[in-house]
Amino acid sequence: MSDLMTTRAALQETMTFLGAIASGMEEAIGESANSITYLAGKRLGMQFSADISKTDDVEEALAAVRTVLQDDNCLWHFEPFQAHDRPALIQATDKGDEDIHLVFRDCMIRQSLFRFGHHQKGSLCTMMFGFFSGALLNVMGVDSTLEIMHAGENACLKRLVIHKKREETP
Repeated sequence: MSDLMTTRAALQETMTFLGAIASGMEEAIGESANSITYLAGKRLGMQFSADISKTDDVEEALAAVRTVLQDDNCLWHFEPFQAHDRPALIQATDKGDEDIHLVFRDCMIRQSLFRFGHHQKGSLCTMMFGFFSGALLNVMGVDSTLEIMHAGENACLKRLVIHKKREETP
């Protein structure tokens, strides 16, 4: 077996164990599990991206986050996705924020959840949202939210909203 296959198999076993822990935590403490995993993911995203170059460009920031994930052997492969009915890849929201859709095809969390038999959209997915929030905070200097639009067996579609800095009103 190749080194990559061995590494991936070890990671999958670890993620299966993590799935069991997440399931138990969600059962024991309920909705608070999402807050805990979000904060843990955000801290991890900030740590992994501490030395990353800064940018205001969403596509450059996503490329930087992708590099951080690859450099740290995290199998969260994602790419921007422009649906046929979206006039642009990145769109402004009513509040002046920026919105982009991302598709996650090879996600270690989703694969672990299926292997463990655990549902999607739980605390492990929330950990990923926190990771993106922390990494993008370092890269762009602003908060963001990542929300699931569709969770599927082969891919998940998510909406990333980059919250732009707003002028303070006196």
